[in-house]
Amino acid sequence: MALKIYLDTSVVSAYFDDRYPERQKDTVAFWKLSVEHEFSISELTKTEIQNTQDETRKNQMLNHIGNLILVPIDDSVEHLTNLYLENGIFSPATLNDALHVATATISRQDILVSWNFRHLVNRRRRARVNEVNTFNGYPTIEIIAPPEV
Repeated sequence: MALKIYLDTSVVSAYFDDRYPERQKDTVAFWKLSVEHEFSISELTKTEIQNTQDETRKNQMLNHIGNLILVPIDDSVEHLTNLYLENGIFSPATLNDALHVATATISRQDILVSWNFRHLVNRRRRARVNEVNTFNGYPTIEIIAPPEV
């Protein structure tokens, strides 16, 4: 069964980041799953990549995501993002992380994949996100690192 997998910016950048060879190796291996699963990103992911200062890296990443599904950020995403903020799951400083989760949830992704262990890939945060999602009639979402897929 093909999974719908949302990628945050950390997964795209890790593909080209040789400062962490093990993470890069795991990301390259993960990316091979794109032939059997449906990978998507959001407008936010694309914007974050476009804000990359290193022109070579920016172009590598933009070329790499060229064939992925682009999920829009609409009013329903912003509403769910605000629920996460109101419930203290994310702070204004981590607004983009909340937007990634809300985008993945609203677009009915099976999994959000990230290397961001501090703000996204952790059990407590996932539980709180899914508590708010369930209470408000949204689907739950798995938030995991690439090697876990």
